[in-house]
Amino acid sequence: GHIPCGLICHPNKEHLLYPLGCAVVIQELGSKKQTFLHGHTDKVSCVVVSRNGVYVASGQVTSMGFKAEIILWDFQGKELLARLPLHKGGIEGLAFSPNSLYLVSLGGQDDGSVVVWSIDKREAICGSPASARSEGNATVVVCSNCRDDMFVTAGNGTIRVWELDLANRRIHPTECKMGLLRRVIKCIKMADDDNFFYVGTSSGDILKVNTNLKVLADHGPKKQKFSLGVTALLLLKTGDIIVGTGEGTVALCKGSNYKVMKSVQVKGAVTSLTSRGEGHQFFVGTKECQIYRIDYTAFKEELITTCHSEAIHDIVFPLEMSDLFATCSKNDIRVWYIPESRELLRIVIPNVTCNAIEIMKDGKSIISACNDGKIRAFTPETGQPVYVINHAHSLGVTAIAATSDCKRIVSGGGEGQVRVWEISEKTQKLGEILKEHLSAVSCIMIKKDDRECVTASLDGTCIIWDIVRFIRKQIIIANTLFKCVCYHPEEYQIITGGTSRQIGYWEVFDGSEVRQVEGSVSGSINGMDITSDGAYFVTGGDDRLVRLWDYNEGAVTHVGVGHSDTITRLKISPGNKHVVSVSADGAILLWTYP
Repeated sequence: GHIPCGLICHPNKEHLLYPLGCAVVIQELGSKKQTFLHGHTDKVSCVVVSRNGVYVASGQVTSMGFKAEIILWDFQGKELLARLPLHKGGIEGLAFSPNSLYLVSLGGQDDGSVVVWSIDKREAICGSPASARSEGNATVVVCSNCRDDMFVTAGNGTIRVWELDLANRRIHPTECKMGLLRRVIKCIKMADDDNFFYVGTSSGDILKVNTNLKVLADHGPKKQKFSLGVTALLLLKTGDIIVGTGEGTVALCKGSNYKVMKSVQVKGAVTSLTSRGEGHQFFVGTKECQIYRIDYTAFKEELITTCHSEAIHDIVFPLEMSDLFATCSKNDIRVWYIPESRELLRIVIPNVTCNAIEIMKDGKSIISACNDGKIRAFTPETGQPVYVINHAHSLGVTAIAATSDCKRIVSGGGEGQVRVWEISEKTQKLGEILKEHLSAVSCIMIKKDDRECVTASLDGTCIIWDIVRFIRKQIIIANTLFKCVCYHPEEYQIITGGTSRQIGYWEVFDGSEVRQVEGSVSGSINGMDITSDGAYFVTGGDDRLVRLWDYNEGAVTHVGVGHSDTITRLKISPGNKHVVSVSADGAILLWTYP
């Protein structure tokens, strides 16, 4: 939801398109079925659909000094048609000409050029610096609605109308005269007849510019400007304007004097407004990763898609239930329903990051480990608080696990202590403190009989504890920061993963190493989970790949490509139907097992 104008309703009125990490998602509005356009090597920075709906173009960001590619896709076949590398650093904006003859692209801050591409020949026709040296950077581009050879770029203090001279392969800019107004332009929309175009500014007003005379026609609202800037615009056939603001207001304004007639409030700054068909219905995309549908006549918002907008730290399934799972992130814990892929419950904890989450075996509470040093418990149906353990750890609670009789919780903290809590109906008291780890505890697993547990820590040790007599049974030391640990279901071995990229198999009885296999070519292993019969396990980490392993062979059988950021945790659903993986960009990916 962070990409300006990233949410687009396809001209066929049946599909929504939006970028998600390195991929572009095409989602059917009726069935919510998704297809992915994979091909970019880094995060997608802009996406655009041609007016006839045949082509989709998307641009990406890349490292400094390297060429960023624009990819031209065929919408019907969902396949890649051409890669267009020219701009350096990143693509800021894209626009198709009305008859899909040309594609106009705008380079980012480090590139600063505007290029016109021929779609038939799949090559660049000509390019030019996007703004004068005395002006700011151009950030938005829009094509004319009637002429293929005209387009407009705008940005920090600059608005330019360009004309393409195809015979001489040149583009000629004309700077628009703004008088004394100095504005930073956030979005731009061309009227249907091309006589005027409207731009939204960070100051919270709308400028109307005459395309032929290239002068400012009028601007407004004069007094009550929009809070936090105008970030998205939509022009209606009636001449009225729908405005999206940085504060999260969607307002219907009169075309003549920009007076607000109706408005609704959504969560997060509005980044996209896109109409379905003639504008009787339109969609709103916000920075908080929410997609709303609004009917023009009723003008009421309806949430249709949502997800976490920050990194997700943990995921957990309830005991023996494969249709529900819970995830935790900064500010909230959410419960999801797999068959309809929708959110059932959202528990909001403002300004607190949940590092780990556990669902009690009896299903009566969700317990979360928070970075403010508290352990919080909530009811799973309504999300009401059940209890809070204050000052559970001094440097935040980093890992948590519950025994199967639901009478004890084992928690790990950022200072390295492992604490056992006695939980009853009314009281929660500290049972024992186990001081051995020197750094944060990253993962805790408890044996089925509740008599022992294993804790993995970033100090390079895994410790197997007796949690009846509260003593250390075994210690495993390796040259790595342990991120995750799993018991084999028969509980005679454990497997570990961490920053050394090795998956270690260890004996529980004496802590000796059975074997090591290389778990990834680059980056640490952050999450693992094992099937209930112990035949297979999955791992994920910084290399963004989900790998399925044969436990006895120690070999990879399947690899899942799809994440665009570090995988933080992953789980196999009870009954081995799905694998669910979560990542640092806030995405939840559902894989078919195996």
